[in-house]
Amino acid sequence: MNPVDPALRQQIMQQSQGVMSLSLAYVGITNHLYSLLDAHGASTVAELAALARVDEAYLQRWADAAAAFGHLAREGERFSLTPMGRAFLPDVPGTMMPVAMQAVMAAFMGERVSRFMSTGERPGERVLGEPSSILPWFGPMLEASFGPVFAEAVLPRLPEVAALGERGGLAVDLGCGSGWYLRRLAARFPRLRGVGLDMMPANIATAQEAAAREGLADRLAFREGDLHRFAVDEPVDLVAMNRALHHVWAEGPSRVMSGLAGHLAPGGLLVVWEPRWPDDPAGLASDPRLRGMAYQNLSEHVQGNHFLRPTEVEAAMRQAGLEPTTHLFAEGTEMVVVGRKAG
Repeated sequence: MNPVDPALRQQIMQQSQGVMSLSLAYVGITNHLYSLLDAHGASTVAELAALARVDEAYLQRWADAAAAFGHLAREGERFSLTPMGRAFLPDVPGTMMPVAMQAVMAAFMGERVSRFMSTGERPGERVLGEPSSILPWFGPMLEASFGPVFAEAVLPRLPEVAALGERGGLAVDLGCGSGWYLRRLAARFPRLRGVGLDMMPANIATAQEAAAREGLADRLAFREGDLHRFAVDEPVDLVAMNRALHHVWAEGPSRVMSGLAGHLAPGGLLVVWEPRWPDDPAGLASDPRLRGMAYQNLSEHVQGNHFLRPTEVEAAMRQAGLEPTTHLFAEGTEMVVVGRKAG
């Protein structure tokens, strides 16, 4: 048997260092260590442990490792943020926080895939609630990943949504998370009102706080609910599902689309944003974004889901009486399919 090529071995070892660095970042983010260092400046381990209300011995070992990986600078007994550490601040523009969260989530889901592969078990969405330290960060992670992209790249290329926003109406976001989608729509279109539904009370509270902070609370409401408990007091002009349709696809595309279309007012829009699964999976190796999508699709299988192709979404919309238009973004790796109801 031939030994592992030394160059390949070195490449894999470098990748392992990246995994460790992102795992350290995850610990720092979820315990607010980067944010506290940013707010208070250089601190000793004892000072930082008191601020963060964490165990000092754990924090000492984290600080040693974070300094070794370049996240922190050490000056005697005090630690401060380096530019790399600042990159993981959750609120900094272009934050790398989602990358750290996704890396740890990928490892967690990899363990689940390994466990279930021999049995074929697919336990569903409940697995997302198992890592308790990740759950509170889902909303902020999605907002940091997709909020700026939506405002800067996606929304300007959706003339159907722009026209609706200019004349005003009611938008409903199913699985709204931190409310990032509706907040950006409302900020862009002053005549638009919105209702966000989410299953997680923590997300609803975050969305309400953000809307109040941004002066949008008079036009946006957030409450508990989902696709199956979707009830509003008037016809809806826009229903949005952001990276959520594939989570309910297994329930039956016709049933799902018909239910959504039934809530739309005449001329209303169903706006679906999804990763675009390629027609030829052999192309997944050609782009880092597609490689990430391939891994996430494996994780989605644990949850009972799979990523969709544009033709699948379009066909389901037509069957529900909607006329679809597909817009591609990020060099074809992302899709927004807009279905218009006649009237």
